[in-house]
Amino acid sequence: MSTTTADRLREGERWDQSSPVSDVFNEGQAHLAYWYGPDDDTPMAEASRRLTRKVADVLGVRAGQRVLDAGCGPGGPALLVAEETGADVTGVTVSRFEAGAGARKAAARGLSDRVRFEHGDYAELGHHADGSFDAVMAMESLQYAPDLAKALAELFRVLRPGGALTMTDYTLAPGVPRAERDELAEKLTLPHLQPVEAWLEELRASGFHVEEYTQCGPRVFGMGAKYVEAAEQGREALRAAFGEEAVTGLKEAMTDFFGPGTERIAYSIVTVRRPRT
Repeated sequence: MSTTTADRLREGERWDQSSPVSDVFNEGQAHLAYWYGPDDDTPMAEASRRLTRKVADVLGVRAGQRVLDAGCGPGGPALLVAEETGADVTGVTVSRFEAGAGARKAAARGLSDRVRFEHGDYAELGHHADGSFDAVMAMESLQYAPDLAKALAELFRVLRPGGALTMTDYTLAPGVPRAERDELAEKLTLPHLQPVEAWLEELRASGFHVEEYTQCGPRVFGMGAKYVEAAEQGREALRAAFGEEAVTGLKEAMTDFFGPGTERIAYSIVTVRRPRT
């Protein structure tokens, strides 16, 4: 095991601490939600599934295909894609908690034959052969890759020629100066906070062809009040699982996180493809 991989697996301990809250708070989804506007009263967990469905849709996932969920969280997206498309899905995460939670849910839903969860680093997938997957989804996970170029190269390798990768992630809004960007990246713990154009450059440099990208910050990051409201609505379940202080801490953390607003933080969905030749 390389030093980088060992460090990544130790980093997983941080997710071991936070993901149990996501598992209860957002029904196994560690990513943000997509609302159509302030008057959209869709519950947060369903709005999060809406974002996963958008990813599966732009990937064109079909029954029998092999999908890699790189940085899979507690399993919600992988299970949804398998259930609704008929695909086989492999989730990879540096968190032991997330891998275990996903595996338990797959077993409970009778999906263990089509949905698997691995404790490991999506930047080192040596046990998967070249071209193993028809599609790759990376929902708010590439942001945390210690070596982004290495991670993209590995995802390129395991994706079959002609296969697509769709990422969703926080991006920097236009016009934000470099100094403020660095401050925001540190405050929000977003190591690769950069404009979507910089992400496109990184993806092209790894060999991918860019096909489509959408900037939807107002409908995702811009809905901060809805996340705080969801925490209040789920107070009883959260308090029963983690105590009253955890509920208060979650609400305060989300208020701070979404504070910069869409004038500074955008959100992008990017689809790229590995060339056929």
